[in-house]
Amino acid sequence: MNVCDSNEIKALLHRHGFRFSKSMGQNFLIQDWVPRDIAEASGAGAGCGVLEIGPGIGPLTQELSSRADRVVSVELDPSLLPLLAETLEGRTNVEVISGDILKTDIPALVRERFSGLKALACANLPYNITTPVITALLEAQCFSSITVMIQREVARRICAVPGTGDYGAFSLYCQYHARCELLFEVGPECFLPAPKVTSAVLRMTPRPAPEEVADEALFFRTVKASFALRRKTLLNGLSAGFGSQLSKEELAEAIAACGFPPDIRGERLGIPEFALLARELTRRFPSLS
Repeated sequence: MNVCDSNEIKALLHRHGFRFSKSMGQNFLIQDWVPRDIAEASGAGAGCGVLEIGPGIGPLTQELSSRADRVVSVELDPSLLPLLAETLEGRTNVEVISGDILKTDIPALVRERFSGLKALACANLPYNITTPVITALLEAQCFSSITVMIQREVARRICAVPGTGDYGAFSLYCQYHARCELLFEVGPECFLPAPKVTSAVLRMTPRPAPEEVADEALFFRTVKASFALRRKTLLNGLSAGFGSQLSKEELAEAIAACGFPPDIRGERLGIPEFALLARELTRRFPSLS
């Protein structure tokens, strides 16, 4: 069946007595180009195993299974399982797991299901779990690429550059772990029911930690402190984060030693600048490491 045809979708939902859950952020695709282009962008192909999160009624699952050797889809809503059994019938390379991806040992799942395969992650993510899921996928450190459809504003924040309004701590976190690309946008009219916002497809290609970062824990502590007081100076942010250990004068000296203006804000700094600042703090105050 065409799981992107609105009439067939409505008939499927009626047969199974399915009702949309707002709390789970359920919106089903009704334009077949969207799952096709997402699957194509993911790089799924022969020799690949794909972890999908929140398959819904399976349009992206179908596209992925037509390309990859194996697809494992984790679905939180048990009421969708009988619908998926119908829409994925005959696709022997697909396994649907009933569960919560945020409570799943992702590296263990990948090892068990994708042995000998190149592991990818691909999903149309519910908006309400975007940040924790992306964090979990990056921290799993087992995917060659992560391709997700999320709210456009979040995708823009992830890809934002220093000094722009969208740039923040999560931008830097994602860019630290991966090369991030906003590929294309998907309008509300492509979904049933139509959401109130535009979506965007984001591809993240994980990479090793930047060489200039010597102490990852201190690096992220510095980042967190710098963004804690948005629109305040870097000095004020660092003082709030390190004030119990370092005086404001000591922090000001470290900022000056990096060549930064005294009134610079944290959102002006990128990974190299934060790495430099963290190294300077370590050099001056070894007890921080």
